[in-house]
Amino acid sequence: MEFTDQLGRQIVLHTWPPRRIVSLVPSQTELLADLGLEEEVVGITKFCVHPGRWFRTKTRVGGTKKLHLDRIEALAPDLVLANKEENERARIEALAARFPVWVSDVANLEDALDMIRRVGALTGREAPAVDMATRIREGFARLRQASSGQPPLRVAYFIWRNPWMVAGGGTFIQSVLKAAGFHNVFAERPRYPEVTIEEVAQAAPDVLLLSSEPFPFGEKHIRELAELLPHIPAVLVDGQMCSWYGSRLLYTPDYLARLQQRLVGSAS
Repeated sequence: MEFTDQLGRQIVLHTWPPRRIVSLVPSQTELLADLGLEEEVVGITKFCVHPGRWFRTKTRVGGTKKLHLDRIEALAPDLVLANKEENERARIEALAARFPVWVSDVANLEDALDMIRRVGALTGREAPAVDMATRIREGFARLRQASSGQPPLRVAYFIWRNPWMVAGGGTFIQSVLKAAGFHNVFAERPRYPEVTIEEVAQAAPDVLLLSSEPFPFGEKHIRELAELLPHIPAVLVDGQMCSWYGSRLLYTPDYLARLQQRLVGSAS
């Protein structure tokens, strides 16, 4: 069977549906679990924390960047799932020389829905994947409808400290924020720019969003920013809900609706 990944690469599966899958992307690992591929997935990364039973029992092949190629080779996969941004190109190319490697490239919600449908077809789970994508689309449609007619809250979404870094334009996080009816004050800056406290103050967001990943922001960072930017409230947000582009998106619209209500109260 021949398939095309989101980079336009052609891959050939000599066994279909695949019986030995290695996933190198946490959000896609969770997707595979929710598509019912319990037996087929044989390898995951140390960051693939969902589902918990897989994290405890599946073979871990390293991190998303620092993969142990020998462990992957020992698993003899007939399919490897990777991602353009989360995995290193050189290691993926090395794997692709030995195994079928399907690479996702997700920059927005439409890309995520496309990825879900394609992974469903790739793994012999097309019908449940199409149903999942439809439910996600409907959830975000309800979210947009609920937030329509309201002035958008201006937000800055922090992903790192020392240096301070935020989510900018052209990112999946930006797509999620926009779908939730938020205005990202750094949307005009590409990718994940470094920012100074002075730049944040000048951008004048209503609320600072401190993500739980990749940097583990906590209450002490809220206090830190309260001293640096005393007139702008800061709240902690679930980074998985805002940046994981697999089946977790089923729950993201309801989470964002609750977050929006909370932020309106913080901003006021």
